Amino acid sequence: MPPHLEAWINRIAGRLWPGTRVGRVESIRGDASGRRFWRANLDDSSGIAPRTAIVVDLGPDDLPLYARALGLLREPLTEPPFIDVQRFFKSIGIAVPELYEWSAKDRMLLVEDVGDQPLFEAALQSAASETAAALYRGAIDELLRIHCEGSRASSSECLAFSIAYDERLFRWELEHFVEFGLSKITDDDARPPMASELDRLAARLGAMPRVLSHRDYHGYNLFVQNGAVRVIDFQDALMAPAAQDLSVLLTTRDTSRVITPEIEERLLHYYLGGLARRSIELEADEFFASYRLCVLQHALKVIGRFSYLERHGRPEYTAYIPFAIVQARRALDHLNGYPEIRGALDRDSP
Repeated sequence: MPPHLEAWINRIAGRLWPGTRVGRVESIRGDASGRRFWRANLDDSSGIAPRTAIVVDLGPDDLPLYARALGLLREPLTEPPFIDVQRFFKSIGIAVPELYEWSAKDRMLLVEDVGDQPLFEAALQSAASETAAALYRGAIDELLRIHCEGSRASSSECLAFSIAYDERLFRWELEHFVEFGLSKITDDDARPPMASELDRLAARLGAMPRVLSHRDYHGYNLFVQNGAVRVIDFQDALMAPAAQDLSVLLTTRDTSRVITPEIEERLLHYYLGGLARRSIELEADEFFASYRLCVLQHALKVIGRFSYLERHGRPEYTAYIPFAIVQARRALDHLNGYPEIRGALDRDSP
């Protein structure tokens, strides 16, 4: 940790928990963002401080690339989206980390440590498929709170309600598939004429009803702590089709290693049951159709995004591209009207 950041956490920890000293500080690997993370061990003889806390360097940008490219929000913001969304999620009972302190000047956060067991790894390590399914049901319980209680509590004071996962954003992500992903999955230099199919896919998704959405709700942004699911990396929350979060949760990266088609279907029905318990009725066939469209769009987006990251010095994500191709093909097995997309995926390189 750079000396000025170490000085910052010592100063903050001493003020929050008098007598506390900061011990070992360990770097934590983040995901595909500009943020940096450390776990700080806290030495406290009085017992009032937590044993550990997470230090977050927010980096130079408050908004993700898509929000900057599409001009979705005006900058500078009054506070980082993490602060805004954490406050709202906490108010509706979502199991987010506590925010101990933050500094606008230093662009630093000190937050609760939710442990080191991502949901996906916990499910992968479980010996029984029923255990994995139970863990993911816990994730869906939290997701239902975001979608239902969160949407009902809509507030103009929360940034997420002013941003829509609309046709324009869906289409922008699909263009990354064309620009960066196609050359990765096919040896054919000619780009198939799929623009009209991508337009149609984005339009169908953009026309769907929206709920409050986490947006990146996958098994490495969910942690299992003392048997409960904790939710992180929520700063990009926005309004989106309900099936978008579910497609991310159940199909992103190599989730298929634990979420079989049978478990997937049961979890989707579990989500529908959660809606019914809240007196929200969805027609099952329509819901499953929306889910497959979201799975297809998300898989194409992932292929483009991970190919883009490889070009920018992050090649480790390309290992997930074959999984995304399989998920896109599965979705297409239930959808009509996308022959050019299907043809491109069927020509993927070995």
